Amino acid sequence: MNFVFDFGAVLFTWKPADLMAQCFPQRAATPQAAAELAHAMFAHADWNGFDQGTLAMDPLIARTSERLDLDATVLRELVEHIGERLTPIPETVAVLEQLHALRSRQPDLRLYYLSNMPQPYARELERRHAFLQRFDGGIFSSDVLHIKPNPVIYQLLQSRYALEPTQTLFVDDLLANVLAARAQGWHAVQFESAEQLENHISTQFGFLRPLAAEFASEIVR
Repeated sequence: MNFVFDFGAVLFTWKPADLMAQCFPQRAATPQAAAELAHAMFAHADWNGFDQGTLAMDPLIARTSERLDLDATVLRELVEHIGERLTPIPETVAVLEQLHALRSRQPDLRLYYLSNMPQPYARELERRHAFLQRFDGGIFSSDVLHIKPNPVIYQLLQSRYALEPTQTLFVDDLLANVLAARAQGWHAVQFESAEQLENHISTQFGFLRPLAAEFASEIVR
């Protein structure tokens, strides 16, 4: 069985509205204003290009600063350090650790990732977090110049690691990405919480015991 994890808001914290509120408190003075500003920045084609690896950081900052009338110095500080702000979610990492521990009894169990991630952040995560070595492989969007939910990136992962679609479960917080995986014949679940994911894996595939608290306590943030 193959388990494929998204990173942002699944294995790592990703709260764009909070970032905007912290960095631009006057423009994001209310939760609604913060959410709107975050959407204007992170749901735009320029950010998608940064995710995809087709737009570099400097032009992203220049374009976004002008388009949204944001202080370029503050914006640069935000964009340059987002990788450091992506901290592991202990409960979900615990699920990953449990799956990895099961490999001694389930030799066909494999762990992969499929994440929309700009190269600077991808390299930062690889450098900082040893638990990523649990994965048998994976794809960051910026390394292959394709992003979810484009079917090409799913097909790349599938062909690169010879994944059998009916034996593959994809986990992502965004419904569009989940639906794209299902269109490839994969199993897919929209992530809500580690408990929900664990229950889904246990119920649908017979893996995992109740969440082991000792795993979460060992995760290094």
